[in-house]
Amino acid sequence: MGKRRASRELALKFLYQNEFNPDDLETQMEQFCERANTHPEIIEFMGTLIDKVFDRSEEIDAQVQKFSDHWTLDRMSMIDRNILRLGICELLFDTSTPPKVVINEAVEISKKFGSADSPDFINGILDKVYKETLKTVSPPTMK
Repeated sequence: MGKRRASRELALKFLYQNEFNPDDLETQMEQFCERANTHPEIIEFMGTLIDKVFDRSEEIDAQVQKFSDHWTLDRMSMIDRNILRLGICELLFDTSTPPKVVINEAVEISKKFGSADSPDFINGILDKVYKETLKTVSPPTMK
C-alpha cells in the first residue's frame, strides 16, 4: 500500500473515531498519531487531510448533501460519510492528486471499510462532484 493510501485510511479511521468523541481534537490527534506509529510522511498527509476536512467542513458537507440524492448526512453510514468528506476535500481543495485518482482511492477504501453498496455510492457522488464542480472551476491548492 502506498503512503498516500495509508494516509487516507488513517484519516478515515480518525474521522470515524471523532464521530464518537468530537471533543479535544488536539489531544485526540496526538494520541492517534502516537498509536499509529507509522512513517512521518503518512502522518503529515493524514494530518493535512484531517485539518482541511475540519476547516472546510461546512463547504464539504454542503457538497455531500447537494450530490447525494435522497440521502441526508445523518442517514449515511459513518464510514461512507467520512470517505465522501475526504474525497470531496481532495477534489476541491488539493490539485496535487488527479481527480480520477482521488475518486479511485475513495472507491478502493470504501471496498475495504464500507458495505457492499459503498463503492457504487461513493463513486456516484464523487463523480457528480467532479463533473459538475471541477470541470467548470479551478480549485485552490491544499495548504
